[in-house]
Amino acid sequence: MSGPELEDLLRSLAPQVLGILLRRYGGNFADAEDAVQEALIEAAATWAAQGSPREPRAWLITVAQRRLIDHWRSETARRARDERSLAVPEAGVDGEQAADDSLELLLLCCHPALSAPSQVALTLRAVGGLTTAEIARSFLVPEATIAQRISRAKSGIRKAGATFALPAGDDLVARVQSVAAVLYLIFTEGHTASSGAQLQRGDLAVEAVRLTRMLLARVRAEPALVPVLDEVGGLLALMLLTASRWSARVDATGALVPLDEQDRTLWDRAMIEEGVALVEAALREGPVGPYQLQAAIAAVHAEASSAPETDWREILALYDLLAMVSPGPMVTLNRVVALAMAVGPDVALAELALCSADPALAGHHRIPAIRAHLLERAGRHGEARLDYLEAARLTSSDPERRYLLQRAATAAGSPAGVRTVGDGIRTRVHGSCRCRAHDGPIECISRRGGPTASGVP
Repeated sequence: MSGPELEDLLRSLAPQVLGILLRRYGGNFADAEDAVQEALIEAAATWAAQGSPREPRAWLITVAQRRLIDHWRSETARRARDERSLAVPEAGVDGEQAADDSLELLLLCCHPALSAPSQVALTLRAVGGLTTAEIARSFLVPEATIAQRISRAKSGIRKAGATFALPAGDDLVARVQSVAAVLYLIFTEGHTASSGAQLQRGDLAVEAVRLTRMLLARVRAEPALVPVLDEVGGLLALMLLTASRWSARVDATGALVPLDEQDRTLWDRAMIEEGVALVEAALREGPVGPYQLQAAIAAVHAEASSAPETDWREILALYDLLAMVSPGPMVTLNRVVALAMAVGPDVALAELALCSADPALAGHHRIPAIRAHLLERAGRHGEARLDYLEAARLTSSDPERRYLLQRAATAAGSPAGVRTVGDGIRTRVHGSCRCRAHDGPIECISRRGGPTASGVP
């Protein structure tokens, strides 16, 4: 078994083993999660050298529960724990190994008593199977920082008295919505990193897709979760439609490629077909939610055979609905971009001026980035250059900064009455609309909300 295959196997087994320990030994999350991590470390070393056992999950369960019991026995010396509760059952003798504990684990990791950073870190470690070091590398923070977040999360679960069981009624629906929001946040950071040298962090985004698939499977099987089924399906659709463009999103040098310049033959058609099918199924039933609408916008992009064939008026109409269902500053910004594409840059510039007054967007690099694109479309290249430079100063992403500086240089060399659409390609201002806004640095990725579909490369 190769290294990547072993990692995938351990990652998929980690939440299953943790769920069994929690049900078997009463829900002490912190101790059980530590025991599973120790078992995973031992498995990685042993299986790499000797090959994986015939029953990998049973092996992990046996090792993890022994680590857990060893820990409790050491505690027994101080607290006189009842040894009879620590009997080690044979792995696989009952039916609990067949149970799916993914939803219970996700609910624990995304408990409302925890902060969002702690929810993300704990979800990636306990359910995603990532090590503390892997999570730290993904978010470009010290390993000690992630360890502190995980420690605080475990402490928060203990103090909140959270149990390894599904809440009842409306509380269950609300908690699943919180889980979806955390998975959305993980995908967002993976799709467009908030800082650093890399435009995207594929491991995080892939893990978010995997966990969302897991969540959707459980939601489908839980009658009480019918109210959120379509939204969870919409979330998975949005992720797949967005991820389908990854291969075309950067060039050989790692530079960002705007949507209108991407080679659409590189888009993953299987992901697009699955995403479109999911969103169509979700939109057929009941009221629509924000994930469904964003997925619908992404589907319009995905189904256009070329950039000029994109139906921007449909996208604008969907953004109007999204603004009513889930209003927010980033939704408003994305609507401005769609307005520019469907109607024209002057109307969009007037709308953007209103958005700029929102305190939530103060100092956000996407305001000058959008304005620069709109000014460039309007033939006001000198003003566009200044806004590109301002956006480059404000962004924390190295790839976005390079792109913005390149656009500033292009704008500086553009004669009046001509707008530049790509390197060495020019069209008249009154020509067909091919704004580079989408899939470029004004793709509206909100750290508070995730990727909104029209601006995601």
